[in-house]
Amino acid sequence: MASLFHGIISGERRRSFADVTERAGRMAGGLQRLGVKQGDSVSILMRNDIAFIEAAYAVARLGAYGVPVNWHFKPEEITYVIADSGSNILIAHADMLHQLRDSIPAGTVTLSVPPPPEILANYKIDPAHVATPAGAIDLEAWLAEQAPYDGPVVPQPHNMIYTSGTTGHPKGVRRFAPTPAQAASADQMRARVYGLKEGARALLPGPLYHSAPNAFALRAGRLGGGLVMMPRFEPEEFLRIVQDEKIDTIFMVPTMFIRLMKLPADVRARYDVSSLRHVIHAAAPCPPDVKKAMIDWWGPVIFEFYGSTESGAVTFANSEDALKKPGTVGKIAPGAELRFLGDDGQILPQGEIGEIYSRIPGNPDFTYHNKPEKRAEIDREGFITSGDVGYIDEDGYVFICDRKRDMVISGGVNIYPAEIEAALHALPGVHDCAVFGIPDEEFGEALMAVIEPQPGVVLDLASVRSDLRRQLADYKVPRQMEIQSNLPREDSGKIFKRRLRDPYWARAGRTI
Repeated sequence: MASLFHGIISGERRRSFADVTERAGRMAGGLQRLGVKQGDSVSILMRNDIAFIEAAYAVARLGAYGVPVNWHFKPEEITYVIADSGSNILIAHADMLHQLRDSIPAGTVTLSVPPPPEILANYKIDPAHVATPAGAIDLEAWLAEQAPYDGPVVPQPHNMIYTSGTTGHPKGVRRFAPTPAQAASADQMRARVYGLKEGARALLPGPLYHSAPNAFALRAGRLGGGLVMMPRFEPEEFLRIVQDEKIDTIFMVPTMFIRLMKLPADVRARYDVSSLRHVIHAAAPCPPDVKKAMIDWWGPVIFEFYGSTESGAVTFANSEDALKKPGTVGKIAPGAELRFLGDDGQILPQGEIGEIYSRIPGNPDFTYHNKPEKRAEIDREGFITSGDVGYIDEDGYVFICDRKRDMVISGGVNIYPAEIEAALHALPGVHDCAVFGIPDEEFGEALMAVIEPQPGVVLDLASVRSDLRRQLADYKVPRQMEIQSNLPREDSGKIFKRRLRDPYWARAGRTI
């Protein structure tokens, strides 16, 4: 068997770590000559590409903030992030620059990256939009003229990730550059939570603009093993890569597990996944039955963490935890602290559901870029919240009940949709679902469920209601239900509940 490649792999392209480092050095030198300095921001608008990794390394080398932009955003959302972040430079795939046309903020220098073959093969891109657009600078031609950065070594901050939010504009999480001790602590955390160790052969099937996949990939690209990036997730191709590249470490989201389990058994059995050592998932709840099925297939190599862009990973669960306590997100991670607070701000005892506040004293602090008041709103005595509610049981295991903003108050009773969604997931024929509140004249809010059936399955809503009543109190059974295929999703697998919920509230002329 041929020896394994050490470097970054994307499609058929392979680039050694030495080449990546050399190109990132020249890119840093060029960016410095364009005026980028410590503390500045540079926006990066690309799908998964080796050039994305190089750009992020180059920006960090200058002590500046890389700003990954969600390429699914509409032009006005993209230009908001560029302007809000203060970026004077945008590094982007050429076709995206063509789509933005004249909406890029005035004075922004644009470096155009040609979409590589694997991107062209996986996305519908207008052939006329592959070339560098007028007014932009071709990155490769520009890079060939740049001398390597030879300035001082400066603290390297994390990328500034813009959180999607549920209302209003996204907010940039600007974390302060770490001290050497904080950087060492972060490396230890990534080794423990992400499983990233020297020589790791890592696979990234998710998008680089998301917080955890971004941190995972940038760390994996410095460990001397291999980093394979998929242009987009495709279940059987994923298994082929694991087998052929002897992948041992992966960051995933539960939707990927579900799609893998939908492959025919003979296809799943065709691939050798025995190299897997550490598969970490996060970002969305994983149905316990799916988790168990994956552990049965891959062995006890599946791990989970709970956290946010703002907090970092504050809980951690291994496969044994998942089987012992189905539905848990694990125990409090080393170095993290959690509090569960009631509506009155008081700390609740074990077993009682409250809003989750956390902190990791060893992490560098953060602010919301240009919005320090928003940072203050989520802070209580140095603990911050992302709006989730949950509890910790007598054995120290943490369970997430729901997002506080998703809680439905019907007739004065607090109802957590996640509990109902878990019951629906357990029903035969249900692929996925979303439960949320809609306006109700009598009760203020009523429960609505939208259910996505498994392919080829016809669900009977009367039977679904009957099954739910055997598991849940009557007031938790949604008054309205509908069947819908292809629920709207983010790349992380999370369902865009807002797209389902907002039309009902818009017709009612209110939001609460």
